[in-house]
This record gives sequence, structure tokens and C-alpha cells, in this order.
Amino acid sequence: MNDAIYDDPRLAEVYDPLDPDRSDLEAYTAMVDEFGARRVLDIGCGTGTFAVLLAPRGIEVVGLEPAVASLAVARRKPGADRVRWIPGTARDLPALTVDLATMTANVAQAIADPADWDATLAGAWHVLAPGGRLVFETRVPARRAWQEWTREHTHDVSDIPGVGRVESWIDLVEVDLPLVTFRGTYVFAADGAVLTSTSTLRFRERDEIEADLTRHGYVVDEVRDAPDRPRREWVFVARRQ
Repeated sequence: MNDAIYDDPRLAEVYDPLDPDRSDLEAYTAMVDEFGARRVLDIGCGTGTFAVLLAPRGIEVVGLEPAVASLAVARRKPGADRVRWIPGTARDLPALTVDLATMTANVAQAIADPADWDATLAGAWHVLAPGGRLVFETRVPARRAWQEWTREHTHDVSDIPGVGRVESWIDLVEVDLPLVTFRGTYVFAADGAVLTSTSTLRFRERDEIEADLTRHGYVVDEVRDAPDRPRREWVFVARRQ
């Protein structure tokens, strides 16, 4: 089951306006150039921000996303007609070949179930061309990012065109490492609707991730520091042998 923030139509519509700063994607667009990738698979593409950023540059982009409401938002964005959108997970990938597969933002951690994680790594490996790369980020567990997932640190009020004022915040629900569960609350001033979305993320250690990648036939070329969150997140660059 998808988190409501991605699959509830009303929440999917305000996902981008509530998180407008996507400077984190600059590192990924830079790696597209660095690796000379002309065909990119964006796993867990969400509302398609990264996919539509790449498509106008002449890159063949496939956006893979299990949440139908998020895909509906993605398909309405300028440039969306240049992207191939696929509903589902890595288990649902058709035959295709790409130079680069990405999981931006929280995608890798949101795949919390070990079987789903294995299926994702395997699915990406099968569509990567020999020498193609899988790139994703994940939070460093020792930095305990969840300590700031409280109303005190996250409360915000946004005025969204066509929607009105939306009040939002996050509450930490449970820490049972490696799993951390939190709940987002969204209050729509227009009609007083209160919607919530509960999410669980898996905080994997670096050696665990490297072992998983190796087991699935990847070579870990590099583990970089996330430029937008230095010393708080790892960016894994793994290559299909």
C-alpha cells in the first residue's frame, strides 16, 4: 500500500507546492552528464519532477511509480509527453535498456520491506546496460534525522494557488531501528479537511547497502557525500558489471 501523501489525490496535488525546493536534484542531473547517460530510469518518480527536468534535454526518460495519484500529477506537467510513464514497481518493468537508474530523495529508504528492496535492486540490474549505473541516496543512521521530525521543527503554513491555505507538520510515531515511522498532518483551510499520511523508512547502514549491491551483481564505484545535506546522507554510485 502506498503512503497517502503519494496516493491520495488531494495530497498528491499539493506535494510539490509544499516542498518547492528541489535543489537536491542538481546532483542527479550533474551525474547524468558525468556518466554520459542518454537513457534514464527514474525509480519511484513520484510527481515526475526529475523526469520532466531531464526530458527536454533529449534524454530518453522512463518514470516508474506505484502511486497512481502521483503519476496523474506527473502526466500533467509541461514536458510530460516526452516521458514514458510506467505505473508500478521494479517488479513491473517491461523489457527496456537504460544507462542510468536513479532513486532520488527518500525513495530508497521508503522501500522498507527487504523483499521489495531485493526486487528493486534486481529489477534495476536487469534493465541497466553493461557498465550502466544505479544511483541513490540514503540518510546516515548515526545522524538520527528523525529527532527533528516533530511539529516544533516541521510546522508550516503554505498558501497554494487554487487550493488555499494548507497547514502541515510531521509527528514522530515510532523508532524501532532500522525502521522509523512518522505521520504527516495536512489541514486544508478551504473546507477544514484534515488528512494524514503515515510513512515508514528503513535506515540501512553503509556496509549493509554495499553488501546488498554486491549480492545483486553491482560494483560499488563510490559513496559520495550528498551536496545538499553534507555528512547527513550517502549517495551510492553502483555499476552493473
